[in-house]
Amino acid sequence: MDDDIRKAALDYHRLPRPGKLAIEATKRMASQRDLALAYSPGVAAPCLAIAENSDAAFDYTARGNLVGVISNGTAVLGLGAIGALASKPVMEGKAVLFKKFAGIDVFDIEVDLTDPERFCDVVAALEPTFGAINLEDIKAPECFAIEAELRRRMKIPVFHDDQHGTAITVAAAVRNGLLVQGKKLGEVRLVTSGAGAAAMACVDLLVAMGLRAENVTLTDIKGVVHKGRPDLDERMARYAHETDARTLAEVLDGVDIFMGLSAPNVLKPEWLARLAAKPLILALANPVPEIDPAAARAARPDAIVATGRSDYPNQVNNVLCFPFIFRGALDVGATAINQEMEIAAVEAIASLARVEASEVVAAAYGGMPPAFGPEYIIPKPFDPRLILEIAPAVAKAAMDTGVARRPIADFDAYRRELERFVFRSGQLMRPVFERARAARANPPRLVYAEGEDERMLRAVQTLLDERLVRPILIGRAPVIAARAKEMGLRMRIGEEVRVLDPATDDAVFEPLIADYQRLAGRRGIPPDAAAPRLRARGTVAAAMLLHAGEADGAVCGGSGDWWRHMLLAMPIIPRRPEVGRIYALSALILQAGALFICDTHINVDPTAEQVTEMTLLAAEMVRAFGLTPKAALLSHSSFGASNSPSARKMRTALAMIRERDPRLEVDGEMHADAALSEAIRERAVPDSTLKGTANLLVMPSLDAANIAFNLLKAAADGLVVGPLLLGMSKPLQVLVPNVTARGIVNVSAVAADQALSLRPA
Repeated sequence: MDDDIRKAALDYHRLPRPGKLAIEATKRMASQRDLALAYSPGVAAPCLAIAENSDAAFDYTARGNLVGVISNGTAVLGLGAIGALASKPVMEGKAVLFKKFAGIDVFDIEVDLTDPERFCDVVAALEPTFGAINLEDIKAPECFAIEAELRRRMKIPVFHDDQHGTAITVAAAVRNGLLVQGKKLGEVRLVTSGAGAAAMACVDLLVAMGLRAENVTLTDIKGVVHKGRPDLDERMARYAHETDARTLAEVLDGVDIFMGLSAPNVLKPEWLARLAAKPLILALANPVPEIDPAAARAARPDAIVATGRSDYPNQVNNVLCFPFIFRGALDVGATAINQEMEIAAVEAIASLARVEASEVVAAAYGGMPPAFGPEYIIPKPFDPRLILEIAPAVAKAAMDTGVARRPIADFDAYRRELERFVFRSGQLMRPVFERARAARANPPRLVYAEGEDERMLRAVQTLLDERLVRPILIGRAPVIAARAKEMGLRMRIGEEVRVLDPATDDAVFEPLIADYQRLAGRRGIPPDAAAPRLRARGTVAAAMLLHAGEADGAVCGGSGDWWRHMLLAMPIIPRRPEVGRIYALSALILQAGALFICDTHINVDPTAEQVTEMTLLAAEMVRAFGLTPKAALLSHSSFGASNSPSARKMRTALAMIRERDPRLEVDGEMHADAALSEAIRERAVPDSTLKGTANLLVMPSLDAANIAFNLLKAAADGLVVGPLLLGMSKPLQVLVPNVTARGIVNVSAVAADQALSLRPA
């Protein structure tokens, strides 16, 4: 890796606190009674219950949602045997993926033992702690024996993800790749480059699904795996054939599937002519595949090519499966993850690529979901359907094969429960980022009013790295260049970043003065004040550049009073002609998922008509995040309990919303707890049209919205996205003073997405 990435990675892991994980309490500890219940004497009650029935641990402890990610550091990524301690950042990273994608808690455990027997003793002794074990980065062939021994000794799932997670994802790609190419698994020939843990697991699973063992040829660093080779273990020997061939090139004739899990550039383009018609090339070495995909397609245009990289089509990545396999296994209290459960996951993943995408999925894929075919044989890791399909499929397979201790009775209810994991934390922004990334060749121009702010500069560097925007910074070029250098940023002023100073760049700003006078003259800005305001570095200059077409979007504010920046911008960038007001929508990313609150900043006491309009505009924005809006109109009154003006307002708004958008899932007026709990709502009105948990809370007043938003943010440690302005005629967003660099990145992505939506088709 280059020095920039190395430094950024070290800072990422070190700041603001070391590592990527923390432990948080799930029960309050606010009183002496809480202490008595959590510890002595109350804790004796669940202890005795578990002593009588071990399965009670799933009811009274976190065991049922706790996975141990365990390694001895003998095969860490591409770094080799760097040791248990050095593997810890990888294990923490795996833990984060479990949490982010599937809501699963993890203890990462690094065991400083290379002896397989002693390692097994340590891990097996940990069984009372965990609901499942994920073995990671253990070298072959010891990993095979370790997993087999632990599966024999333990009554919880033991899953070596390097083997089985890779195998499941590869098998899904093969299933669909062969379907596109018009071939059948039982008839094709397969050659591997690599015969390690992952490759052997892939071959074994494909054979279990119908691939004929006699049609498999293994190769590794020593050449072809053939009968008589002295170094073969039991698994490799199963696929050893009588042959005089000794090199990869010699065994490619007529092969339908090349599966590489080995090293960079071992498959030469000139060899591809030997493959069968319409081959499937899985070049999965990372970061450099066995063959460059462009070279493979040039040599064989009829081939389907897949890699392990995100910057090429058909990324084969085991993050597609392992969080969701464990989710399903844990939710039924499985005693093992067996082959039937693995095949169920394969079929669930494969089927997702073939199913027509819904509106929500289209948003998650950047607005244009890829169509099933040669460049889309497998879903992408952020596909919101993965957990909703894989976890139930795995759970059902566990039940069907008799390894489920806690069978699921209602799978429809189970799927609704899983929905809360779909868009958590960073995943909320994924659809917006993906749409912005789709325009990397010609990203939108975003102007930043506070171009000298250090947070702005850090955010702009991230956006440049992602190629999401072409930034224009309002400020003094020498100051910006000096600060960027002091901060270790890599941006090239004048090349990647355009800097404009209203005080000195007369060619740009002088022609804008008269226009600004015209726009702001009836907003209390006399002619002699127009030029100084425009020449000042800030919101007016940025908004005027957007108005004049010199930028595609603007990000203002971040210092001083938020409302002052709004007052400066609104005369220049007005509302859309079809809307009556501008509104502010704020998102909170909480442990339970994303929650949108409207209107948090602008309208003090909106009318029923304005509540209607803000709800419809907010629902439009929620859809842009790939979510189906579920709106609740909140009040002190619940479903007609009060006849106060604010309660009547929300009831009137509900009727108007339903008339204007009958498809929108909305109900009200209701208490906040009813919005977030279907059980409470059903006790009040069994026929509510709102199902599950609301994700869009519409408040009767600015006081209610702002107070609720800030209380939730502080009490639940929510991550803020926004506020996001609704109803603007052009993409302009105003930042709050306490915004972070990451918050600026998120708001910038929204502004870029809005700018792209305004481009001519």
